[in-house]
Amino acid sequence: MKAEISLVGKEIIGVKVFDAPRELVWEAWTDPKQVAIWWGPNGFTNTIHEMSVKPGGIWRFMMHGPDGTDYPNHIQYIEVVKPEKLVYDHGDDANPKQFHVVVLFEEEGPKTKITMRTTFSSEEEAKEIAKYAVDGLKETLGRLQEFLAKK
Repeated sequence: MKAEISLVGKEIIGVKVFDAPRELVWEAWTDPKQVAIWWGPNGFTNTIHEMSVKPGGIWRFMMHGPDGTDYPNHIQYIEVVKPEKLVYDHGDDANPKQFHVVVLFEEEGPKTKITMRTTFSSEEEAKEIAKYAVDGLKETLGRLQEFLAKK
């Protein structure tokens, strides 16, 4: 299944079903060694500085674009319900709360359905970011699918 990505009001919503059990998908999303391999659009790599997946925990990482540009990222976890849900604010060190994210991990038999809802401060901001984020999220979820297929 391809990822279904939609822009609805202030939200970008991504849904994808993975042919992998929920625990495996959860680990790929929350283990710094694994997430460093697949996170981000095609051509991107990551350096994980810290990743503490717990309420109040921080995930700081640098995404390295294929053109050599570095993108600092800062995530603060608000809610962590293993292996069902992650809720966090995502931004960078200067502005750590640029948008709010809820990721649900749902069992569908032996498969796992991911629903990722990213909420922005306004519809205008969501529309502007969607210009690149929709394709970026499709590619990111595609990379996760490829990663899981190798496990």
